[in-house]
This record gives sequence, structure tokens and C-alpha cells, in this order.
Amino acid sequence: MARIAVIGAGMGAMAAAARLAVAGHRVAVYERSRTYGGSLGQHADEGFAFDTGPGLLHLPAVYRDLFVKTGKEPLERCVTLAQVDPASRHVFADGTVVSLPNASRAGTLAALDTALGGGAGATWGAFLDRARDAWDRSRRPLLEEPLRPDWQVLGRDPYPAEERRRLLRPARRAGTVAEIGSWELADPRLAALLDGYALAYGLDPSHAPASAALLPYMEETFGSWYVMGGMRALARAVYERCLARKVEFAFGAEVARVVEKDGRAAGVELADGTVAEADHVVLGARPWPGLVPGQELWAGLVPGQELWADGDVTARADAGASGRFVVMLSLRGGRPADAVHRTVVHPADGADERAAVFGGRTAAHPTVTVLRPDDPSTRPDAEHEAVTLMATVAPHGPVDWTDEALRARFADTLIDAAGAAVPGLRERVLRTMVRTPAETAADTGAEGGAVPAPALAGAGGAFLHAANRTRLPGLLLAGGWSHPGGGLAHAGMSGALVAGTVVEGDGFRGSQ
Repeated sequence: MARIAVIGAGMGAMAAAARLAVAGHRVAVYERSRTYGGSLGQHADEGFAFDTGPGLLHLPAVYRDLFVKTGKEPLERCVTLAQVDPASRHVFADGTVVSLPNASRAGTLAALDTALGGGAGATWGAFLDRARDAWDRSRRPLLEEPLRPDWQVLGRDPYPAEERRRLLRPARRAGTVAEIGSWELADPRLAALLDGYALAYGLDPSHAPASAALLPYMEETFGSWYVMGGMRALARAVYERCLARKVEFAFGAEVARVVEKDGRAAGVELADGTVAEADHVVLGARPWPGLVPGQELWAGLVPGQELWADGDVTARADAGASGRFVVMLSLRGGRPADAVHRTVVHPADGADERAAVFGGRTAAHPTVTVLRPDDPSTRPDAEHEAVTLMATVAPHGPVDWTDEALRARFADTLIDAAGAAVPGLRERVLRTMVRTPAETAADTGAEGGAVPAPALAGAGGAFLHAANRTRLPGLLLAGGWSHPGGGLAHAGMSGALVAGTVVEGDGFRGSQ
């Protein structure tokens, strides 16, 4: 039985902790904040409750596998999953509205044909065929295996872009999400639909590789699910599974550094000077300067990733860093029976939004996601409704998200846009609460409140994340800042990869 010290109580870290405990190891989790769950937070106010992180679960099989492998109770006995239908409604700048059914390709294509016309369904269907090819080619090495030593093979984009012939010039193929939208989808509404998927994951469509097409493919193929009681209920279930497997938690316990002995990780030192010895250390948070003094853990391992040298961290020059701006609205009046759980309101000028978000300023017309869960636990009674608005924004730093006037103005911008999804919204507002990247930074320690994007193949490996195994033996990485990147499902995958690496050693090759 080995002693395992886990830094952080986010979803990836807890997934690793539960699996390691079941394997017979003694696991202790050290969390700097007062609670568990990482980005899966919840804000409660006078009978209203709001998710402050992801609003839906995709690829629920990741968490079903976690619960099956760590105990007799399956996931569905611990939480109630509701498959939302339609999966999403989209409101475009020209007034076109389309509702896309959950996990029904035929229904999605028919809805697009009806709403957009002009063979839009066939165009989107052909795109999904190519996205499926990208998924089939990259799924295992990108999501189900530890990052390979020859990770360079993932630098090639698996998306089979259509050849675009040009008069008297060489043919070209789309290499980014934005180019897929412009060259392959043609209809600006389909392009906005694809851009919205990328933005929701914190990716800049102008730079994200074409392989990001697998993100809408995953959602439309495997469905979108809501956890009754709010997404925070999933974090609670994973935490309780950890407790049931005798994982120990210390909250308000900030780790200052990883202790090194004889060339390997040997425990953690807390901010108060306490040292907890361990045979393995799992870092479930973003690395920070001085975590392992003097080590060069990732230098040259993956292009563009953080380089650790002499205790300094040089952040990659990453135009994809972004955060989340959340507006929580307590409304008078009940939720209509025909309300849609998720509506995405698209702006007229997506290029302007991209330039603002990834250029360090606020967008005049952002893409706004409106969440209206049909969940009695989110509201005091049937005569009220809890609505959450979300937008991808520049992180804290480039934008001063502590500026109260700016926060109020941008919240108003989101409320104005959301009026297209919730008629009479502003007149129903009882109370408005705002959460910005500044709060995310304070709660999680992530610089600027940035939210990690999922790993993607292509672009020479620039969108990969640091491997779960580091250059320091005994130190492993879990969570969104490591392979396979950000997102609720991806975090759960990272926990499985870390646990497998500890249990099986160098021979571990992922799930079969």
C-alpha cells in the first residue's frame, strides 16, 4: 500500500483519488479552498441556486465508468441524470431560430433543413461525417491513453478537410475552425453554430485546429445531460464516493511545494510548514512557480507548454486563454412549460467577438448561453425561475474584472442579448449576481481565472497539454491543466490515466 498525496479537490483529482483508494492505496487530498469540486461550484441565494461552472455533462460514460470501478453503486443511484431535449436552441443574428434534438443526427439535420433551408442539413451532415473520422483517428491516443513519448504524431490534424480548388492557385484545405466555417459550411449561420461550440470550450475559432470538429461531434453523438439538483450534485457524489473509499480530505490546506528526496517526489509541504510524506504526489491544479524548486519538468516535452526552469514558470504564448463571465438571475414568474434548457444567442460579427475575447478586451456583442434548468431545487417555488447566462471572455488581467462599472455594463450586455431567448427577461429580474474570471482566480488559484481547453490534435501539438507523468518520478498531473485537457469529461479521463499509471507503472497504456 502506497501513500498518495493529492493536491487539489477538483474533479480530475477526486477521480484519481477514488480509483487509487480502491486499488488499496492510502490517499490524502489537500485543498486550498474550503470545499471540493473545483469549477463545479454552486451559488445559493434566498431559495435560488445557480451552477457557476459547466451547465451540462457530455460523455457521461466517463463518470459511469468511475462509479462502476470504485464501488457497487452505479452513477445513476448517486445522482439523477436528465437528458435534455432539445439539446440546444440557437438564435442567430438574422432572427433564424433552430432547436437541435438530443443525440439524434437525423433529427438535427432535419431541423437545420427546416430552419435554414438551402441544404443546410446535408452540409452539416457531411461535416459531421468528417468530424467522425477525426474522432475515430484521434480518440484513443488523445483521450484514452497517457500522452505518448512520440506525442509528435498528434501534431498532425486528423480532420479530413475538403480540398478547396482555386483558379490558377494550389488547392487549400481548412486548417482551423473558422476556415471550416467559411470554406466548408458556407452558410454564416452554420459557421456561427460551429464557432459557438469552440468558444464554449474556451477556444479561438481563428486558431483552433480543424480537429476541434470532434467537439460538436461528441455532443451531438453522445448527448447532453443535466444533473438534477445542479451540476454541483455530481461533484458531491464523487466526493462522497471518495469518503466511502476512505480518502482523507484536508480543506483550507494550501500546498507550498512538492518535497523531493533522492530524485523523486516524496510528499508535500503545506503553507504552515507541515510536511506530509508520500510515495506519489498527484497535482490536480495548475502548476505554479516554486512548486518543485530547481526542476525542469516539462522543458521541451510539448511545444508551447509551461517550462519549469530554476523554479520559474514561463506561460506559453497562448491566444486561447479565456475565462467565463456568469450572470445569475433570480426571476419573478414561473418557468414556462415550453422553455428550453440551453439556448445559444449568436452575434452578427463573430470575428469581432473573437478579436475581443482573445485580444484582451470585452466584446460588444458576445455569444451568450442561456441556461434554464427544469429543476425545482433551483428556485424557491413554482412562481419563480433561476436563469444563468454565460459568455467566454478574456481572463482577469488583460481585462480588470474587479471594475464594478465594467462588470455591471457587461452583465447588462448579456441580459440584453438573452432577451432573444427569454422574452420580457429584464422586467422579470428580482436580483442579479455576477461571477467573473477574477472570482475564479481567487477561488481556484488559476492565473487570471483562465479555464483550460480540451486537448486537440493538430497545429504541431500546440493544443496538447502536459503529460500526466512528469520528469520528476512520483509526481503526476490530473485535471484540466494536464492531458487530455479541460472539460468535465476530460477531467474524469485524466483521473483514470493517473490512477492507471500509478497502479500499473510504465506498462500502462490506457483503457482497452
